[in-house]
Amino acid sequence: MKKLLFLSAIIFCMAMGNQSFAQYTTGIGLRAGVSNGLTVKHFISQDAALEGILHSRWGGFVITGLYEVHKDIPDVKGLMWFFGGGAHVGSWNARRSNRPWGDNRVGTTVVGLDGIIGLDYVFDNAPINLSLDWKPVINFGDAGFWGDEVALSIRFTF
Repeated sequence: MKKLLFLSAIIFCMAMGNQSFAQYTTGIGLRAGVSNGLTVKHFISQDAALEGILHSRWGGFVITGLYEVHKDIPDVKGLMWFFGGGAHVGSWNARRSNRPWGDNRVGTTVVGLDGIIGLDYVFDNAPINLSLDWKPVINFGDAGFWGDEVALSIRFTF
């Protein structure tokens, strides 16, 4: 928890020192869907962002890093669509896992590649961002392909 707070403080300081690139510079919030967790998105240019996700699945935790390209949707202020990709690493707890493959009595480490496509909306008069995305995943090893990662993220923006 201390590491998460430290990371949040660093990102906040970076955001305060940068000029505003897109409709917001940095957003921190919750991600809810097939897997639930925390999300941090930081724009590094007008149309490119880095997103970090810490989420739980199958009784363990997964850390995901993504590079995303954002494009405005004409005639809808505050709405962008985005696409991108990245990678993840994590582990599943053998005692709490209910995964449908492999031996549930054995802890598992997972490594893989992620894609992402979605919609990103920032409210005009409030520091809130909503994002709806689909994040298909290819895991190396037993876990294979996951096409069910759909989630809604709600972030506080600054």
